Amino acid sequence: MELPPRPKLFDFHGVSMTNYFTDNWDNVQNFQARPDDILIATYPKAGTTWVSYILDLLYFGQTAPERQRPIFEKVPFLELLIPLYPPGVEVLDNLTTSPRLIKTHLPVQLLPKSFWEQNCRIVYVARNAKDNAVSYFHFDRMNQTQPEPGDWNNFLQRVMDGKMVFGSWYDHVTGWWEKKQTHSKILYLFYEDMVEDTGRELDRLCSFLGLSPSAEKKERVRRGAQFDTMKKNSMANYSTLPIMDFKISPFMRKGKVGDWKNHFTLGHSEMVLPVTNLSWRVGE
Repeated sequence: MELPPRPKLFDFHGVSMTNYFTDNWDNVQNFQARPDDILIATYPKAGTTWVSYILDLLYFGQTAPERQRPIFEKVPFLELLIPLYPPGVEVLDNLTTSPRLIKTHLPVQLLPKSFWEQNCRIVYVARNAKDNAVSYFHFDRMNQTQPEPGDWNNFLQRVMDGKMVFGSWYDHVTGWWEKKQTHSKILYLFYEDMVEDTGRELDRLCSFLGLSPSAEKKERVRRGAQFDTMKKNSMANYSTLPIMDFKISPFMRKGKVGDWKNHFTLGHSEMVLPVTNLSWRVGE
């Protein structure tokens, strides 16, 4: 598959974006949400696929035909428009499953208004800024539809400046946190909590969604959504997408908490302090 050159960043309504997320903007903003839609919202590389897969297993993933479809088809990416693939909004409009599971990386202020009008349930996941930056760096190295990451030092400076696709990590996680204070249908999860006790966070998720799965089903979901299991699963690990070069890095790399310590020098850590100098789990 021949792809055009890697995209360039530009300012879009005050947020750094590329054309792959803005070229279909009118259709994205006019997207008609349904009351039973479930939106999975995250800053990139914060556990989006993990939560998407958990939700898919809870609702649809136990039947054999569904296990043969990749997660990016079952949980379409709302704002995405890349060569050789149908637009996310078109895939969603043709989705026959109910509820529709929808993925977005949009900051809260750019979300289509129909999600608020329909009072949709939204699951937001936030991840520590340092681990998020490391994961984003390796993702940009292997994903041909992302801007060139450059070397680690330059990449980290871009992180600090908020010059990333979908903007500043800080603005994203705090914007959604503030929205949660006035919107009861947002469940705000932390990646670190999910790693620490997946079963506990799965219970929170089920309670939020009004689901009452049996203990056996919850255990099947928990086991199926373990990182090492998903990494080997071609329906979950994005290995079927030719825009990603797994020779450079796998889409699902480590899934660990604290991997930033293998990348950050003391100078790097001091550099990011101004941006991350808030109690990490934003609401504490």
